[in-house]
Amino acid sequence: MDLFAKAKFDLLNSTQAVEEKFPAHFWAARLFPARCWFSILSVPGLETPIMYVRGVGPRIAEMLAAKNIQTAEDLLYHLPFRYEDRQNPTRIDDLKPGTMASVVAEVRGSGLMRTRGAPIFEMTLGQDRRALKCIWFNATYLAGKFLPGQMIAVFGKVEPSRSANDLKMIQPQFEVLPDQTADAETFLLEVGRITPVYETLGGNRLTSRWQRKVIFNLLETMRGAVPECLPKSMLERYGLPGREQALREVHYPSEGTAMSALDGCATPSYRRLIFEELFFLELGLELKRRKLRLRKGIAFATDDAIRTALQEILPFHPTNAQKRALGEIVADMRLPNPMRRLLQGDVGSGKTIVAFQSMLVAVANGFQAALMAPTEILATQHYLAARKLFAASSHKPRIVLLTGSLDEDRKRTTRAQIQRGEADIVIGTHALIEEKVEFDRLGLVVVDEQHRFGVLQRFRLMKKPNDAEPDVLVMTATPIPRTLALSLYGDLDLSVLDELPPGRTPIVTRRVPEERSDEVWEFVRKQAEQGRQAYIVYPVIEGARDDQPELDFSADGAEAETKAPTKAKKTRKKKKDEELFAEEEPEPSTKPSLKSAVEMHEKLRQGPLAGLRVGLLHGRLDADDKDVIMRRFQRGEIDVLVSTTVIEVGVDVPNATVMVIEHAERFGLAQLHQLRGRVGRGAAKSYCVLMTSRRVSEQGEQRLNAMVRTQDGFELAELDLQLRGPGEFFGTRQAGLPEFKVANLVRDRQLLELAKQEAAQFTANAGAEASEDEKKVIRRRLTESWQRRYGLVEA
Repeated sequence: MDLFAKAKFDLLNSTQAVEEKFPAHFWAARLFPARCWFSILSVPGLETPIMYVRGVGPRIAEMLAAKNIQTAEDLLYHLPFRYEDRQNPTRIDDLKPGTMASVVAEVRGSGLMRTRGAPIFEMTLGQDRRALKCIWFNATYLAGKFLPGQMIAVFGKVEPSRSANDLKMIQPQFEVLPDQTADAETFLLEVGRITPVYETLGGNRLTSRWQRKVIFNLLETMRGAVPECLPKSMLERYGLPGREQALREVHYPSEGTAMSALDGCATPSYRRLIFEELFFLELGLELKRRKLRLRKGIAFATDDAIRTALQEILPFHPTNAQKRALGEIVADMRLPNPMRRLLQGDVGSGKTIVAFQSMLVAVANGFQAALMAPTEILATQHYLAARKLFAASSHKPRIVLLTGSLDEDRKRTTRAQIQRGEADIVIGTHALIEEKVEFDRLGLVVVDEQHRFGVLQRFRLMKKPNDAEPDVLVMTATPIPRTLALSLYGDLDLSVLDELPPGRTPIVTRRVPEERSDEVWEFVRKQAEQGRQAYIVYPVIEGARDDQPELDFSADGAEAETKAPTKAKKTRKKKKDEELFAEEEPEPSTKPSLKSAVEMHEKLRQGPLAGLRVGLLHGRLDADDKDVIMRRFQRGEIDVLVSTTVIEVGVDVPNATVMVIEHAERFGLAQLHQLRGRVGRGAAKSYCVLMTSRRVSEQGEQRLNAMVRTQDGFELAELDLQLRGPGEFFGTRQAGLPEFKVANLVRDRQLLELAKQEAAQFTANAGAEASEDEKKVIRRRLTESWQRRYGLVEA
């Protein structure tokens, strides 16, 4: 019997005997006699400040606070990010290339090798006569860390080595296992069991091993003292375990628990904790919605004259989705409570016309309406579109524009018009929420893309004290699955535009390797010669990617890709313009560096696009320069606009028919879709060219292939959500969505639906199924712990 097998045999037998003989605290006392009286006499509660938890103290508490761990409860809800099966780790004989595996073996030797590129640390693990090589790059810190005979647990991807019979792991995660001289606590938690692995909480001290000890001790001292926070009837309805049992099983799974269920957060204990988190999210949002319905709003009238006025400003026959959305909005506006509604739709689905019709309802009732846009370019575009649209209206509303770049005299005059009620429709940027801006009778606030929750808190600056609250309509061009939208914008009702207006021609989208850039520029030139215009978008403004806020780099594209295609492609002959858009596999490139907008503007202007009028637009230009360039492009005075993603949102140039995106693999899917939506706004056939570098990651391939396959924004959003995860997809800090500790809005949609149903039923029935004590616990958790952690609801 080898060392590990013997240790496991002894441990399992001794642990079993101890568990049968001693109850909880005496078991802890037998294992850790020096600490037993603390365990028995000082039982912390969930609200106990983290510094008073055994093993922490003031200095470590400061480090934990930086990770938002401030109480004993926070530490218990800091869950493992993966598990290692140290009950039955994979033997080296059974390893298969291409799989992820956990191996426990003995160190046979290790050493640091110096190479021209970077130092390489290599360690050989052995079992019987078989060996496994472990390799780390740039790991001089590992020199001298491993000693022959030590037992090591490693976790990583198994790969074939140079020798046909050998295998290796590159950059595996590792842990030196305790030997038999270690204290019983360490041995118990790390050997012969399914072992939790935690993300480090800081420095060399708050390691996974440290967390295992502290969390185990905390669970033992709180045995029987973790209060339940969900009604018993609810747990029974879904077959969920109690809170304490769930926490124990998640941190220290029972022997025999399926590793696949743990990795997928699908064990009953995980499901319970996920449901708990989602239930309190939905309960808080449900209470917020109910509070909103009690506030004083404006009940707008909608008579035949207003219906006629709405029809007057329609430039085309509306889609059924637009009719449905406007009907939902107007129905809300009739109610005496303030409207809070989200209007979401794909690029080009006609959100703006629906918003303008809603604003006309407010104006026709004698109120003012305001529209806030994220950029001055978009605000100006909305202003010009509104003037053109309302020119056909018999009401002839007075429309003003207020942005930060206006001179002070113009701003002062505009603010005075708003305050005296001489402006019916006010369109602007963040300048609208300055304290100097006072409205006479504000009835409707429309918030365009990118503001989300923040503006919903600040819009109160735009109403007078004691006045009725204005209605609020939030618009977004990011298609979000309905279930998730209802959770993200939890106190908003939802309207969806899922149709495109007639006359929008499909955009031809193709991938092209950068070796064929000459063909792309020739295609752009021919389009310009036919009187069309083109965008060429780059990921950075100039130089390196540092200080380049305009690009939302994709998670896997921010650094050089490592999974490059390796098969050489045959050199292709130049093709005709129409062949450029034939389905082809991309060729590898030998140019890994990022091109920038400033650099390529000059190269294109003097090279392939010489003779064309080539403009440059990026975020570092001042507002006036941006405005001048965009207006010139809209008037057709610029043939080709070289830009960064500053043109991503809302710019409307019907004559632009070509969108070229260089380094397309570096952009997120949502950004690619938004950029593509800048073309195809006129009757002419439009094209989107995704130019790619040589190295494209697996996720990059998925994004690019999806862009070529479909123009359905909802389908693309679904894929984007899966690839990036909800936190990055939604931008939780901007959106107001809490950063969940257990739940995942993509993976746990079914539980989210259940939680939403239960929260609505619990609120509607005033918690009829719960006892008074259970109601008190729920209220306390919602108002104290939940709000402290997330700060989202007002409960």
